[in-house]
Amino acid sequence: MTAQEVRLCGLLLQEHFGDVVEKVGTHLIRSGVLTLRALAHETKLPLDLVKKSLCVLMQHGMCAFGAGRRGPAGPVEYHIICERILHMLRYPRYIYTAKSLYGDTGELIVEEILQRGQMTMSSTVKTVADRLTHNMPEGQSMDYSEVVSAFSRLVETHFLQRCPPLASAESSSSGEVNTPLPAVTKHTEPEDHPECYKLPYINLTGQGKRRRSSEDGEAEQRAAKKAKTDNSERGDEGIYWQVNFQRFHLHFRDQAIINAVSCKLDQTSGEIVRTMLRMSEVTTSAHAAFTQALSANEIFRALPSSYNIARPILDQYLTLLVDDPMEFVGKTGDSGGGMYVVNLHRALANLARATLESVVQERFGSRSARIFRLLLRKRHLEQKQVEDFAMVPAKEAKDMLYTLLSENLVQLQEIPKTPDYAPSRTFYLYTVNQLPTARLLLQRCYKTVGNLIERRLYETKENKRLLEKSQRIEAILASLQATGAEAEQLTEVEEMITAPERQQLESLRHHINKLDSSENQVDETIFLLESYINSTQAPR
Repeated sequence: MTAQEVRLCGLLLQEHFGDVVEKVGTHLIRSGVLTLRALAHETKLPLDLVKKSLCVLMQHGMCAFGAGRRGPAGPVEYHIICERILHMLRYPRYIYTAKSLYGDTGELIVEEILQRGQMTMSSTVKTVADRLTHNMPEGQSMDYSEVVSAFSRLVETHFLQRCPPLASAESSSSGEVNTPLPAVTKHTEPEDHPECYKLPYINLTGQGKRRRSSEDGEAEQRAAKKAKTDNSERGDEGIYWQVNFQRFHLHFRDQAIINAVSCKLDQTSGEIVRTMLRMSEVTTSAHAAFTQALSANEIFRALPSSYNIARPILDQYLTLLVDDPMEFVGKTGDSGGGMYVVNLHRALANLARATLESVVQERFGSRSARIFRLLLRKRHLEQKQVEDFAMVPAKEAKDMLYTLLSENLVQLQEIPKTPDYAPSRTFYLYTVNQLPTARLLLQRCYKTVGNLIERRLYETKENKRLLEKSQRIEAILASLQATGAEAEQLTEVEEMITAPERQQLESLRHHINKLDSSENQVDETIFLLESYINSTQAPR
């Protein structure tokens, strides 16, 4: 873990779970593996608070435990799963994707599970149905069966999956007293278990209920306690579900490839690639370099009828995609009208390359981007060759190359003619190594997101009094509207915020929205670079 990743993880933990969990999580990241006692001693926090913090982290899949260095008989040790913490940066994107694919019901299901880490199917269905009913007009309500249907579709498309069972729980329930704790320091993947996408039968009928008034707070607490015992009656006791982040990431990757093809060629080419990706999404593994081979006949039959593409036109489009220099689509055979694959790793490399070029162009100008692009294409060039090929004056080319070199975006390789490395008898070649440059840019992106989060937290803290006043007035207005108050009363309450305060609020909301939007845009770059780096490490 680099310093920028540790800082970003700390900011995300603090924002979502508070200072105590942030302190425990950050200390675990820096220390690696610790026992409960050691963690409490080193953080100087009460043992009870450390336990609760670890429970929160484990509930969200951000912490794992297992047998320590002394073996199964020794104390349990805990370690942090950092990539899960960084996934919190992408929560708004997961929720928006669920909304675009499965509507409001899918959005609320994913939102609830992300907020709580893991939930049973019955409690998720009930909570979502209640929330949807509360937002419906009086007299209407959301049926449980509709929410169950949306939940089932999310599981069928692998966006939700069962949490992996804990071996320690099984061994302790078997009645054996001296069963040693299993060594589960290695994080087990849900896909390793055969029933990770199997839906349980739940006995749940009825409709969502509206939220009660604040007077019934005690009754709500009693209902929440009762709900814990209801899971056994509903048939899904102990079966918890979590969001499958990897499936969302595959969807984001596919969308990036489709958008790139659509921008480079046209919408029809993008739709053909979308069809190929959709047909092979279940049969292709997450780390595969290519999708499963598909014949032109299969692609033709699977295309949406609304596009009305004739077979000869499809063949021409496939030939165009295969011949394109980006090499997003490849041809592997001639049977069935031709066998075609989507080259996933090549696509990610090209997307990462376009991102690097864009960054250089925005920071250093179009001429520097021309030199950078030239070095990516030609691999190794001397300074004189760069000047000639890029058609840039010698003085400007030298300045640009040295600027890129000082930023570590370009590397200088020395090739001596003689063993003494004499400057007069040495070739100095400029080159760009795409993978190290992508890693460098990724760290800068982490730093940028950390700065954006810190700025947003600072803005919120500075205007805390004004925001609290605005929330109180909005709550008063909502209660008055619910009781049917007159327009004069509502106007009188609204005037409690003065015109300068209202203007300050508008300015603050504009700044916060801008910061949020910037975070999401930088996260898109982070996702592309992470996907490219991971694809280079995957087994071929």
